[in-house]
Amino acid sequence: MLMSSQASRYAHQLLDARANSRLIPLISKTETLSIDDAYDIAHSIRNIRVAQGEQPIGRKIGFSVHKSWSRYGVTDDARTPIWSPVFDTTVRFADDNHGLQSLAGAVQPRIEPEIVFKLGKTPAPNASLDELADCLEWMAHGFEIVVCPFEKWEFTVADSIAAFGLHGTLIIGEPHVLSSATRHHLPQILASATVSLSCNTKSSSVLRAAGFCNDEMDSPLHALWHLHQLLQKQSRFRRLQAGEIITTGTWTDALPIEPGQTWVSAFSSVTLPGLTVSFV
Repeated sequence: MLMSSQASRYAHQLLDARANSRLIPLISKTETLSIDDAYDIAHSIRNIRVAQGEQPIGRKIGFSVHKSWSRYGVTDDARTPIWSPVFDTTVRFADDNHGLQSLAGAVQPRIEPEIVFKLGKTPAPNASLDELADCLEWMAHGFEIVVCPFEKWEFTVADSIAAFGLHGTLIIGEPHVLSSATRHHLPQILASATVSLSCNTKSSSVLRAAGFCNDEMDSPLHALWHLHQLLQKQSRFRRLQAGEIITTGTWTDALPIEPGQTWVSAFSSVTLPGLTVSFV
């Protein structure tokens, strides 16, 4: 178990690497790093960022869709969803579902198409999946720009938790307010949905990936429920609150991105517009 001084030291190391856009060695190579240790580092990072004026406005869930695990450079077997805070400085909305995003300073950036929720009500501690769905205000499509300070995108789950949950920037499209009927059937609706992801450049337009939730257990709502349950056990963190924005995990590979590319997504079987984001 890490001492608080060690967690603080690693927190400052990770923040410095982020600020200076550089790679660092895996923490787990020099330290026996448990999941709890990693969340201690994440808590230290959160406190430092708040002290510097950033405001947490929600959470990012990672590794939530079971079939995506083999596509990451995860080097251990702790196959569990993770989470990290997202901040007012790292979340933006794309007007008319179109955006322009700078990649300056982003270390090994990749793109992930995700479903984003906003909580309209604070869920009860023992909320069921249906009761959690009833707390949702809106749903949107988002691009999560993930970054990695570890060479070759290889890490343990604990390393990824400590490193901001790999969160870089969250770009959110047009929110759709959810009716009572939609909330009631949301797991089934999302389980039948698919998303495609294309990359356009000056010389080509290529379909790069397609993704789907292959059953209700892989649904974004189930990822949110898992996060809600996990937070009941993490007393050092605030539980889910009304007003929070939650992005629920990628539906495809996390694909490398570069300046000069425009990425376009499209959904089927769910009433959400796609996103078009150009990177500079």
